[in-house]
Amino acid sequence: MAPEPAVLLLDEPAAGMNPAETETLAGLVRRISGLGTTVLLVEHDMGFVMDISDAVTVLNFGRLIFQGPPAATRQAPEVLEAYLGHKVAARLAARAQRP
Repeated sequence: MAPEPAVLLLDEPAAGMNPAETETLAGLVRRISGLGTTVLLVEHDMGFVMDISDAVTVLNFGRLIFQGPPAATRQAPEVLEAYLGHKVAARLAARAQRP
């Protein structure tokens, strides 16, 4: 961080961390972002991603399938299907449409 970068790319920074370490990392990423540095994060720990992100971009086999706020990611049909499978995504969509 010494040269004050405009963008910081982190590739799977939470991999192998326990929950306490992940929370410490989240605080550090928030501080870096708060200093005005854009943080581009590639990560599979969705709790971590949802906790610290302003925007989420989801790729499936290199194809963009979703881009938007973290909360909307959880309801995006394309994301559900890609990561949970067609059957689970269909059940969740049907459940969401019930009154």
